[in-house]
Amino acid sequence: MGDKDNKQQELTEQPVDETPEAAQEATEAASELQKLQEERDSLYDRLLRKQAEFENYKKRVDRERAEHAQFASAELMKELLNALDSFDLAVRNAESNTTAGAKMIEGFALIYKQFQDILGRFGLKPIEAKGQKFDPNKHQAVSTTATDEAEENTVVEELRKGYMLNGRLLRPAMVSVAVQKKQGTDD
Repeated sequence: MGDKDNKQQELTEQPVDETPEAAQEATEAASELQKLQEERDSLYDRLLRKQAEFENYKKRVDRERAEHAQFASAELMKELLNALDSFDLAVRNAESNTTAGAKMIEGFALIYKQFQDILGRFGLKPIEAKGQKFDPNKHQAVSTTATDEAEENTVVEELRKGYMLNGRLLRPAMVSVAVQKKQGTDD
């Protein structure tokens, strides 16, 4: 056993042959290793960035698809609003001097209500205007009315209903807005 220990000791105690070529090879290998590690780190960083970009792209596409589906019916809704306006006008301006006229108005009102309910299920909601503070984001002022009976910049008359589609303005309400009556004028 002693021979074995002596041989191991001799092997570990022998100096490593450090020639200039070996040192240069070691330096080159270390330099190459450093370059490869930097390249690996750079590629890994690019990979992470591309993954993040792709995830953001997927989220954006999903969001755009959902928004498109939600507002795809906007053009159809705009066209249907003309018919809805006609029903509204017919109900408001109909004369009910006769029983038949009253029943006809009642029928129109019922159809109008059903029409509004159906469109409401698809996200169409009327904008409440009369008595509200004028909001240029929802109302289109087409006239002013001088009055002391309403606060200034309050909607006093709704000339055409406005509508929101899934929380987005589809058509502003056409309104008349109150302005203070000038002193000394009779209207």
